[in-house]
Amino acid sequence: MADWKSVLSAAGFIMLCFFGIPMNINSPSPAEKEQRLLFHSYVHKFNKPYKLNESEYEVRFRTFQTALKTIEDLNKGRDSNESALYGLTEFSDISGDEFLSRRLLRKLGKRLKHRKLEEDTSGEKKEKDRHHYKHRNHHEHHNHVRKRDVSPAIPPKKDWRDTGIIGKVRDQKTCGACWAFSTIETVESMYAMTNGSFKELSVQEVVDCAGNGNAGCNGGDTCSLLKWLVMNHVPVKLEKDYPLVLKDEVCRLNGFEGGIEVADNYTCDNFVGSESNILELLAFHGPVIAAVNALPWQYYIGGVIQYHCDGALQNINHAVQIVGYDTTAAIPHYIIRNSWGPYFGDNGYAYLAIGGNICGIGTEVSSLDVLQK
Repeated sequence: MADWKSVLSAAGFIMLCFFGIPMNINSPSPAEKEQRLLFHSYVHKFNKPYKLNESEYEVRFRTFQTALKTIEDLNKGRDSNESALYGLTEFSDISGDEFLSRRLLRKLGKRLKHRKLEEDTSGEKKEKDRHHYKHRNHHEHHNHVRKRDVSPAIPPKKDWRDTGIIGKVRDQKTCGACWAFSTIETVESMYAMTNGSFKELSVQEVVDCAGNGNAGCNGGDTCSLLKWLVMNHVPVKLEKDYPLVLKDEVCRLNGFEGGIEVADNYTCDNFVGSESNILELLAFHGPVIAAVNALPWQYYIGGVIQYHCDGALQNINHAVQIVGYDTTAAIPHYIIRNSWGPYFGDNGYAYLAIGGNICGIGTEVSSLDVLQK
């Protein structure tokens, strides 16, 4: 009969095999411990709602770990101190697909591609449209603009923020109305340039009311919005009279008087391959609206974006205001005003390299004037 001590020893060894080893395997590595500490700080910094929800906290932590690796890979491509820098943002705990759904317009690229196909099939020239909707196609190229490539007639740099015609950075949050924000911001700028005083105008008005295929917080298109404003002679109201609520509500156009009307000479151009035209508009006309691919901006915190930002038409998913450029910089770039709040990028701004259709910046560029009052 076996000695009872021997039996206990054998049983203890077996238990160690089944329980001891898994405990060692599941024990977090020093790297994971460090990541968990970083994630704890991240959750509190951005006041994430799941900080007391253990199961979601763990899911978000795993996404956060993936983000850390992606950020590391993106920063490996930096070739100067002026190049884009990527880091932790308020979006670092969501997947790329979630980011696309929450902040971007998944179907915008398909919509623009469908429009282009219709134009190519019909052979119509947008320059002949009675509302002066223009669409010029150019061959894409992939060379960044060098300082000597810029026409001597174009000033080497322009920043409309210095003139007092650019308003504060807004935050669209999860309302997919970048098309409304960028357009109304440009109306504000052109009104201030024309009349010498800045007025904050209503984004909510066009979110609620704009037709012509626009769908409020579910998406829209800047050129469709401009056409709707002009064809229906809709004046844009003041923000204080029609305040932003960031959700779709019943249109309240009736009962308002006054407002700012967009002139019928607005333009919507394709400047892929001829970005000097964008510089000319910025230099001699004013800020413009542009459709872009902003999916790679999820971890952007500053610097000039040159790489990792595809400009293919089908990938366009966002709209922004271009407020200037600088061709004297080490990396010539556009100055982009975004609508993701002041904590995005450089105090709400991003910088895109000039040339090569980075992020699709030349795909759809719109300019406008306002009627004199």
